[in-house]
Amino acid sequence: MTRRTPARRPATTRAAPLLAVARYALVTVIGLFVLVPIAFGVLGGFKDNGQLSTNPFGLPSPWIVENYTGILASPQFWRPLWNSTFITIASTVLVVGVAAMAAYVFARFAFRGRELLATMFAVGLMFPFAVAILPLYVLLRELDLLDNPLGVILPQAAFGLPVTIIILRAFFRAVPAELEESATLDGCGPFGFFWRILLPMARPALATVSVLAIVASWNNFMLPLIVFNDPDSWTIPVGVTQFHSQYGVDTARVLAYVSLAMVPALAFYAVAERHLVGGLASGATKG
Repeated sequence: MTRRTPARRPATTRAAPLLAVARYALVTVIGLFVLVPIAFGVLGGFKDNGQLSTNPFGLPSPWIVENYTGILASPQFWRPLWNSTFITIASTVLVVGVAAMAAYVFARFAFRGRELLATMFAVGLMFPFAVAILPLYVLLRELDLLDNPLGVILPQAAFGLPVTIIILRAFFRAVPAELEESATLDGCGPFGFFWRILLPMARPALATVSVLAIVASWNNFMLPLIVFNDPDSWTIPVGVTQFHSQYGVDTARVLAYVSLAMVPALAFYAVAERHLVGGLASGATKG
């Protein structure tokens, strides 16, 4: 009788557990790099300066709640929060509305120079915002838009158009032409097809570009800094910088302000993350 030799396990099968462990270890390290500074800031806001110097990484003892309650009772926090919310909503509505109409034209209409115009919008992705600060400031000054929310809303929408148009155009081009022909036969014109059929079908793409526009507007620091001289018009990023300049000696209070300023952005991203990831994944499969 011949004895069978046991079959060898493939090398890929043996390496799979090691790869899984390495993958989880890498994710854990990256997560710690993100969470540790946030935890340090939140806990530091419950301390005083003495605790921060003697016990920077430990739990507060005692907990100084007045750092947070004092900021929540101050207009120095709520006024920039309202300004950022208003500018972000206005910028997002403007950029998504204009980009959706432009992407519809680029995707569904054939005309001379279409690809050249689309390429010009793509080139806009390579144009850094910092390069345009000086001419943009001069333009806003000539248009009397300094210390005016439109001085931030309009440039933010303009710089957000390229990426928004590119994403929406890919979705609009993926819609079958037969669907548009059927809508035309039913008496639906170009605008009716865009408004009643195309936009509802593109909800994942609209959600994606809306999240990108909201995050970009909320985190914008340089443009509000050069446009607004009135403290009543400052946004959250500018408000954080000015608060740090005013209370730089009181590090614990500054950490409390920064922690509170992070809450709206973190809460929004926690809600919108699935729309962002799902929309980008759907766009990749359609493209």
